[in-house]
Amino acid sequence: MANPMDSEAGSELFSNYEAELKLVQADLNQKLDQLPELSGEERKAAIGRAQRSLEEATEILDSMRLEKENLPANQKTKTNQRFRNYTHDIDMAKQKLKGLSSDKSALFGRRYTDNPTSDDQLEQRQQLLSGTDRLDRSSGRLRESQRIALETEDIGRNTLADLARQREVIEHSRDVLLEGEGYTDRSNKTLKQMARRMATNKIITIAIITVLVLLILAVIISKFR
Repeated sequence: MANPMDSEAGSELFSNYEAELKLVQADLNQKLDQLPELSGEERKAAIGRAQRSLEEATEILDSMRLEKENLPANQKTKTNQRFRNYTHDIDMAKQKLKGLSSDKSALFGRRYTDNPTSDDQLEQRQQLLSGTDRLDRSSGRLRESQRIALETEDIGRNTLADLARQREVIEHSRDVLLEGEGYTDRSNKTLKQMARRMATNKIITIAIITVLVLLILAVIISKFR
């Protein structure tokens, strides 16, 4: 059984969407009413703004379509009728905007005509050729930028490869230095041990000589007594 609180919440949310849609519709209708008075770039900009308002209205209408499914059965009949009316209004606004957008004479100004004279055709052709030239120049600059980017990428790739090789050389040199440092430490230890042994041997030798001298002196002294 449906929860009455959920139904009330759903009804309130639908009403909020409905109020928001009415505001967007009023703004859209105002923009559509102003369009016939505009031409050229100003008309294009106004058509873009009207298109965005139409998209916003369509999004709200989609939200209302989902939300009305949550309404209780006794409210759906009236709600569906209002929803169909809103959908019809949005469709009519969409058709009106489409018609105003397809009015080429208003979009392009006085220079456009469905039956142009030779001068008009020449002017339009010159404008088209000028636009084509600008497009070609832009494409050329784009291709040149792409070529430079590829060359830069190759240079960067080669630089990274050189750096990798240099890193290997540096690491190898470091390993050699560490190994040489190990040999030097072992040599220093050996030399220190040899120096200690030499000092010990020297002390022992001096002690032996001293003992011998003392013995000799003792023998000589004993003979003269």
